This record gives sequence, C-alpha cells and structure tokens, in this order.
Amino acid sequence: MAHCVVSKAEAILDKEFPVLDKGFVRLVDYLGGDERVVQAARVSYGAGTRNYREDAGLIDYLLRHHHTSPFEQVVLTFHVKLPIFVARQWIRHRTARVNELSGRYSVMKDDFYLPEAGDVALQSDDNKQGRREEALEAGEAEKVRSAFEQGQRESYKNYLGLVDRGIARELARINLPLSLYTEWYWQIDLHNLFHFLKLRLDSHAQKEIRLYARVIFDIARNVAPRCCESFERHILEAVSFSQDEFAELKRRLAARSAKPDNSNTTDDNADPALSGKPPLSGKTPLSGKSLERFEVKLNTGKQL
Repeated sequence: MAHCVVSKAEAILDKEFPVLDKGFVRLVDYLGGDERVVQAARVSYGAGTRNYREDAGLIDYLLRHHHTSPFEQVVLTFHVKLPIFVARQWIRHRTARVNELSGRYSVMKDDFYLPEAGDVALQSDDNKQGRREEALEAGEAEKVRSAFEQGQRESYKNYLGLVDRGIARELARINLPLSLYTEWYWQIDLHNLFHFLKLRLDSHAQKEIRLYARVIFDIARNVAPRCCESFERHILEAVSFSQDEFAELKRRLAARSAKPDNSNTTDDNADPALSGKPPLSGKTPLSGKSLERFEVKLNTGKQL
C-alpha cells in the first residue's frame, strides 16, 4: 500500500473550526488513516484480514490489548489558536512536536480570551482545581467579565507603549496575561493523541481545554474513523477496576448467581447485586472512600 488518502480528511484540510471566542483548530496535514494502522499490524500478524469487518476487528484487538505501535504510524498536524493558560495545560503532553508563535520575534496581537457569563463561577468546594457547576448571577458575572476586559486592555496598552519606546519585545511581553491568545503547530501520532483525548475530554479537565479536545477528536474521526470508534468504545467511555474493585464485582455477581430462581421479590436486600449494594454475606474488600468510588463507577460509568 502506498500513500493513504482519506477523502473525508482531504475535505477538511486547512478548514478552521472555531473554539472559544477567538480560537480555532485546523488540520494542516495528516499521514495515514485506518488502513495504515491495519497495514502496519499485518507486518506482525500476516495478511490475515481482508474486508472492512475484519479490519475493524483487528483495530479493536490492537486497542484492547494495548498493541499501540501500529497507531503511532498515523500522524496528524494541527494549527491551533488558543489562550496561553490552555496552552500551558496542553504542553504537559510531551509526546507531540510543537512550534509556537514567538513573542520575541513578533508583536503579539490584541487577542484575549473573555469567558461567557455562563462560564463565570466560584471556586468549587470539593475540587481544588476547578470551578462550581453553577454560574454566578448574571449581574455579578458581568462585573467579573468587565474586570477581565479592563485588565486585558490595560496590559496590552502598556505592552504597546514599551514596544513603541524600543524596549526589547522579549521584555515588553512579560506582563501580558494568560488570557492572551497564542498559536502553534502541534503534531502528534494517533496513539499519543488518544492519550491526550482520554485526559482532556474527562469531566475533571478544565472546560476550555475540553472544548478544544472535542474539536480535535471530531477532526481525528475524519482521518481514522474506525480507530476513533474503537478508542471511544474501549478507552474513552470505558471504566477500569482495581484488584479490590474487581474482587468486589465478582463477589456481587456470585451473590446474584446464588439467588434462587423462584425468588421474584423486588426487595433490594434480597438481591444486593442488582441494587448496587454489598451482599449481606461475605466480607467486602472495599471500605470508606474506595467503596464510594466503586459505587459511583457502577452507577455512572465514570472513571474515578
């Protein structure tokens, strides 16, 4: 197989997908797609697969068993415009190749992120790194937005004043806020992109970076749809269990299997496996917070 051309990916090359108020994501280039993953795997497994269903099955198998090297054969290059505070979180993923706009060479644009009123909230009481789900009252939110905007205007005015006086750009920029937009080219292989998406699509990630991750994932679906389907099924929407959690799960299933066939009672205590409560007999290996997390996993399907 020669160069892989994916028609849906070709159709969106260089198209800007807006994110936040002034940001965007563009797919600049790609190398390979689903067929490239299958082709790379066949080098190891032989020429066993031949049709769409078998190819999809092979991709599923590779992902389920963590055979990740074939996914590294697919590479995507994005042009992203994003606030600096989002970029600082994003750059933690060190397995990508990045070229960023330089404030030493260029005069930075007057582009700042201003959150919508509905995104302005107080600090969460139970999440040290996040905000509450409830937004501030509209009037208070607008006051916060005005304070953001005033600070941004003042900092940019001071920045231009320093540049106009001939102060070196590398120094003039240092008081610009994290809400300033930057741009970069970000290139990453599909395996490491899936790791990025697993973390940045999680509900614990900051909303602003989640919005970028959603757009990135939608773009990736156009490049490697079967790989993305498998990732969504086996990783993104999947839940893993610890050794003790798995032991508790087996214990509850055993209790359910031991239930008499002629028992049709709807009492939760009669069938704790169905109710999500620990069985009445036997000792659970979980307690306290670990038991609470396990119950939430069962009830919500969310990884904690």
